[in-house]
Amino acid sequence: MLYRIKHVTHYQYDQPVTLCYNHAHLMPRDTYYQRCMESHINIKPYPISIHERTDYFGNKVCYFSLESKHSSLDISVDSRVCLDNERVDLGVDLDIGNTCRQALEKLRTSIDEEVFLAREFILCSPMIKPSDELRDYAAPFFQDNVSLLSAARELTRHIYNDFTYDPNSTTVATPLKEVLEKRRGVCQDFAHLAIGCLRSLGFPARYVSGYLETLPPPGTEKLAGSDASHAWFAVYSPGEGWFEFDPTNNNVPGDQHITTAWGRDYSDVTPVRGVIFEGGDSQVLTVSVDVQRLES
Repeated sequence: MLYRIKHVTHYQYDQPVTLCYNHAHLMPRDTYYQRCMESHINIKPYPISIHERTDYFGNKVCYFSLESKHSSLDISVDSRVCLDNERVDLGVDLDIGNTCRQALEKLRTSIDEEVFLAREFILCSPMIKPSDELRDYAAPFFQDNVSLLSAARELTRHIYNDFTYDPNSTTVATPLKEVLEKRRGVCQDFAHLAIGCLRSLGFPARYVSGYLETLPPPGTEKLAGSDASHAWFAVYSPGEGWFEFDPTNNNVPGDQHITTAWGRDYSDVTPVRGVIFEGGDSQVLTVSVDVQRLES
């Protein structure tokens, strides 16, 4: 399965910006079932410095700076990604594997390097703090003798049914406690919620950012720029690996999910983040995303 992803970010400033430093998580990473064949980033005005590196989590990051006055900033990324259909976890039996009790015991006692590295995803992160409220919300699904993966799938289904997708209800700074109380949010909130629940119960969970191929209603054409960035979560089962779930759409990510980056929460994989000098009191951000399936 081949995809072309075009992601355009436009900033319009109140007043000219004299200096800015930024880093961007906009280039898809390689995974077990995904290969980024090429990814090109174009920045206007052209930056005085630009370089790419791999961060702590293995994500591709672009750093750039502009040191001349500019009233707008455009960041355009054009990527081609290949998904290996045979490796996408669509056929996994979620009722087998570690039970919740077995997973917790292995996480506690195993000296395997992979398990050791996964444990850091149980800890607090900047945007996700485990709590009694989150633990109580998810605890009924994670009984000792239930498969960890089937319990995570049930949590995914419950969030989908119990929460309303509402783009106007939250911001990137909305705390999880408020999301839990209002029962409203967006994909970022629902991923954070599931991760918070899992960590509160002692299970490693990480935040995954990327894209979702969306299809138009039958008989209509897909609008340019109608796609958007997406987010979901992954839970770790000792000896079995990481498994992804999408609470916004109540499914297991498959060949329509393209991964850009993963980390502890949104703050680790923010699409564009930086510092500007001057620029006025406000700025307007416009984002356009196109996910196009190509002939293989």
